[in-house]
Amino acid sequence: MSDFWASLMGLGDQLAAHVLLSASAIALGILVALPLAVWASRSEAVARVTLGFASLVQTIPALALLALFFPILLSLRAVFGEGLPTLGFLPALLALGLYALLPILRNAVTAQANLDPGVLEAADGVGMTAGQKLRLVEAPLSAPFIMAGIRTASVWTIGAATLATTIGQKSLGDPIFAGLQTQNWALVLAGCFASAGLALVADGLLGLIERGLRERRKGFWIAGLLAVAVGVAAALIAQFAPQLGGARQEDRVVIGAKGFSEQYILARLIGQRLERAGYTVDYRDGLGSAVAHSAVASGEIDLLVDYTGTIWTNSMEREDNPPRDEMIAAITQWEDETSGTLVLGRMGFENAYGLAVRAELASDRNLTSIDDLARVAPQYTVGGDPEFFERPEWIAVRDAYGLRFAETRNFSPTFMYNALRSGEAQVIGAYTSDGRIAADNLVVLEDPRGAFPNYDAILLVSPERRDEERLLEALRPLIGAIDVEAMRAANLSVDRDENKLRPAEAARILAKEIGLGS
Repeated sequence: MSDFWASLMGLGDQLAAHVLLSASAIALGILVALPLAVWASRSEAVARVTLGFASLVQTIPALALLALFFPILLSLRAVFGEGLPTLGFLPALLALGLYALLPILRNAVTAQANLDPGVLEAADGVGMTAGQKLRLVEAPLSAPFIMAGIRTASVWTIGAATLATTIGQKSLGDPIFAGLQTQNWALVLAGCFASAGLALVADGLLGLIERGLRERRKGFWIAGLLAVAVGVAAALIAQFAPQLGGARQEDRVVIGAKGFSEQYILARLIGQRLERAGYTVDYRDGLGSAVAHSAVASGEIDLLVDYTGTIWTNSMEREDNPPRDEMIAAITQWEDETSGTLVLGRMGFENAYGLAVRAELASDRNLTSIDDLARVAPQYTVGGDPEFFERPEWIAVRDAYGLRFAETRNFSPTFMYNALRSGEAQVIGAYTSDGRIAADNLVVLEDPRGAFPNYDAILLVSPERRDEERLLEALRPLIGAIDVEAMRAANLSVDRDENKLRPAEAARILAKEIGLGS
């Protein structure tokens, strides 16, 4: 319970960011929905189109809707210039604003359609203009119903905003995603509790406004509105006051991390070193591979640990598999020519994909290589992380060995290993630097045909920071400093079930192990 309260008390930044994102998205939904509702009340065709579009948006999963705005904004960047952000607040705002649209629009249209015709005729009879009738008659009568739609939209939006973590926007999804990947259930519970609590508070305050409008009690809706304004103002102060009175913009560094334990640890290791060098550090966790690489190349984040094989196959779309030194030389040149991103160097270890099975199964079926696995694959289920089966590496391995499994299943990186233990999968696409390979007594099958490329961990620096010598000087001691045994131990310390460490604690221990501790 103490871990839960400690985690909950440490969510101030994420809570403030979540409040601002949700409030902005709801405000955007209101600004779009109300004019559309007035237009729709005057035209049945407009009503059908607008409600149909809003309903269509609701059928798209919130996570997919958030992700879709990344390539959309990336395309628009060519038109509006490099200043257009493709990650973080803007795509999250646009996606969640659309998500909030339907309940507000539907309630507003329904309220307009059900106004008493006699009241409208009376307004016309006393000579009111269309604007006066809307402002003095239609709006006050529709307001309670519209507020009910805003309440529904608010609860939906606050819940969906936790998914904004995946596109680099700080939110209460940060502790939820990080806790799920590291099996830190206190952190997951704290994030869920804070999100649910925020939704309940927002619903209560908006309910007070709705009651005031319905019962014509001015004090109620003014009190509710003031409470909402105070909450948003407090979030603004919490979010931006440290920046106004703190570090200069050039002393702030944003470090990206993909959605698994090793990335969280390495991001904190880099961040702790930069903090000792006088920088203020912010983290963008839980990014997908393609999103993370695009983010550092476009300057949305400043630093990222990526892997040579991932860049080679996913970003460069190469299908050959050259020696390690040739690959990193080609990647360094490609990054420099295409975006200006700097490859500072190798971190010192490789985290490759490999097909892993339990040692008992390997012994029973005489499995030592992927060639051996191909014989029995039709009997087994293979599990991988959410992007594994769409990656070129998997397709290359599958085709090189003729792998045909009975079933393919997606798991989060942490739960892949649980799937092996529980029998939900017999083979997984494991990470070779993961400490759970040894801890769970797993065997990584040999790849005699060399279908998997090299996966050296490399440190990328965004084009905007590549010439900042002070920053590079703080980072260079990390290059070549981490061997695979040290990385496995750090990963295991975060992923194990007992005596679990947080990524920041594991990073401090790793720094001491490699001789860079304070």
